[in-house]
Amino acid sequence: MGSTVEPPGGAYLHLGAVTSPVGTARVLQLAFGCTTFSLVAHRGGFAGVQGTFCMAAWGFCFAVSLLVVACEFTQLHGCLRLSWGNFTAAFAMLATLLCATAAVVYPLYFTRLECPPEPAGCAARDFRLAASVFAGLLFLAYAAEVALTRARPGQVASYMATVSGLLKIVQAFVACIIFGALVHDSHYGRYMATQWCVAVYSLCFLATVAVVALSVMGHTGGLGCPFDRLVVVYTFLAVLLYLSAAVIWPVFCFDPKYGEPRKPPDCPRGSCPWDSQLVVAIFTYVNLLLYIVDLAYSQRIRFVPTL
Repeated sequence: MGSTVEPPGGAYLHLGAVTSPVGTARVLQLAFGCTTFSLVAHRGGFAGVQGTFCMAAWGFCFAVSLLVVACEFTQLHGCLRLSWGNFTAAFAMLATLLCATAAVVYPLYFTRLECPPEPAGCAARDFRLAASVFAGLLFLAYAAEVALTRARPGQVASYMATVSGLLKIVQAFVACIIFGALVHDSHYGRYMATQWCVAVYSLCFLATVAVVALSVMGHTGGLGCPFDRLVVVYTFLAVLLYLSAAVIWPVFCFDPKYGEPRKPPDCPRGSCPWDSQLVVAIFTYVNLLLYIVDLAYSQRIRFVPTL
């Protein structure tokens, strides 16, 4: 007579990974992501830096989401040497930002109501419209996961699930936009003052990435001092550094003594240094605001490093 042997830790497969509210959001991410880049690759088409970015963003998010669902379903994430809660929370926020950007960029550059010339024709237009719709749904699916997994007030959670942790991902993303504008002929090397601003952006970006990496790897408890206190001190310094950049960059780019207060009439569209300087200025203030909000939240968070 045979006997049934139960695995020592319970069932090997975790159905809640696909049936829970978070699991459902992840399944929708896979469905919408696969549909989006399939529509674009089949007939919608993409070209240039903008199209390549959109396809790379959708492909990356789909691949990591598939890995997350597979690890949750098979419960193999316990074998990984990282903080799973921090990893999934950080990825969900990053994917939300990437998909939001792609959902704006693709329709802006590739979707039109009129039919393109042959051989693409109206079929390509229809595929691009459908891809734009599914790109928006994909963004909503990732935003839903962020909303479902975000730590509530008074709840003990992993650091990346807190408002402060999620803001770290947004700060790093905004810094990447700043770097993109800087390398696009922004003439930041003309003055020592603007070079100082670049140093501020780089230093804060590296420190933010280090905080995220330590959290995801689960090494925040071995730093020799409380991680939450380090985060508050670093965020306060970042506010001061960004405040200096928020003052210096506009002065040396838009003051008549050093730069151009208005866009030069002969500046070529698409490759104008003034446009790049304006983008840097705008997102400098965006990141300054994010660090101020982060500082306010980081003083009252409670998290468990190993979650």
